[in-house]
Amino acid sequence: MRDTAHQLASTVGVAPSCHALGVPRASLYRHRSRSQHPPCAPPRPTPARALGPAERQSVLEQLHADRFLDQSPQEVYATLLDEGRYLCSVRTMYRLLAAHDEVRERRDQLRHPAYHKPQLLATQPNQVWSWDITKLLGPAKWIFFHLYVILDLFRRYVVGWMVAERESRDLARRLIAETCCKQDIVPGQLRLHADRGGPMTAQTVAQLLAQLGVLKTHSRPHTANDNPFSESQFKTLKYRPEFPDRFGSLADARAFCGPFFTWYNTQHHHSALGLLTPEAVHYGRAPDLLAHRQQVLTQAYLAHPERFVHHPPSPPQLPAEVWINPPALHPATDGDLH
Repeated sequence: MRDTAHQLASTVGVAPSCHALGVPRASLYRHRSRSQHPPCAPPRPTPARALGPAERQSVLEQLHADRFLDQSPQEVYATLLDEGRYLCSVRTMYRLLAAHDEVRERRDQLRHPAYHKPQLLATQPNQVWSWDITKLLGPAKWIFFHLYVILDLFRRYVVGWMVAERESRDLARRLIAETCCKQDIVPGQLRLHADRGGPMTAQTVAQLLAQLGVLKTHSRPHTANDNPFSESQFKTLKYRPEFPDRFGSLADARAFCGPFFTWYNTQHHHSALGLLTPEAVHYGRAPDLLAHRQQVLTQAYLAHPERFVHHPPSPPQLPAEVWINPPALHPATDGDLH
């Protein structure tokens, strides 16, 4: 606005142009003066008490010394004081480091890598397995039993399980090897997914998977949603009405888990499997069962079509694919769309 008033003033005069634009004349004069004589801040004088060039160089040499490379200025200051030396204040050390673009984290700390979100797709059985370990309360405080479970993603079928007194990479290795043998896994067929617990990331387990030709993936740290199917299966286990508060012994835990996994595989109508049991999907009986269900629903529709307002009924269908962290369907702006 002042620039417009300044241009207009050269034609119609200062007073009419300021009145027309609603700009005080004092503001116009002040703006004109600044544009003609821009302010120039005088250089700041160096205080008499400031460090000299040689002293500043001496402080930098101490900060760059091998023993202080990963130490903060506070640590350097305190160490030198204990040695009977005073060079400058901690704030001066920071100013010298800032002048040389060296104000950063000086301590030698662990840098965590950038973990990528796992994206796994299963379109058939024995393509992706998920496994995990959960604790079962023992007969007294601080006594636990450990339940190992391997789950097939596509059919939610528990292909292997074991209850042990401890978490062990050797036990995990044995369970994985026996389960792969039982399911006739061939090299390049299977991807095994787990979190980042000790047995899951053990070198012996990784070597076994390499020998079997099984690819491995891991969840991101502290991200339960990266292994949701195992977590859901454990919830089904622990929310059963007969699940005890504590197990009296290892034999009791095994005696409970045996019938539970038989029920889970053969009798539990899974909502994600079109209300079929994992065993029916595992052994290829799903098409016949779905056809039979469709016949029953068709007969019900023919008997009372008025009870089905919108369309003839149909049974829930099996999913064609199962994802862990499916890709976004559309470009996301505020986050991932799943």
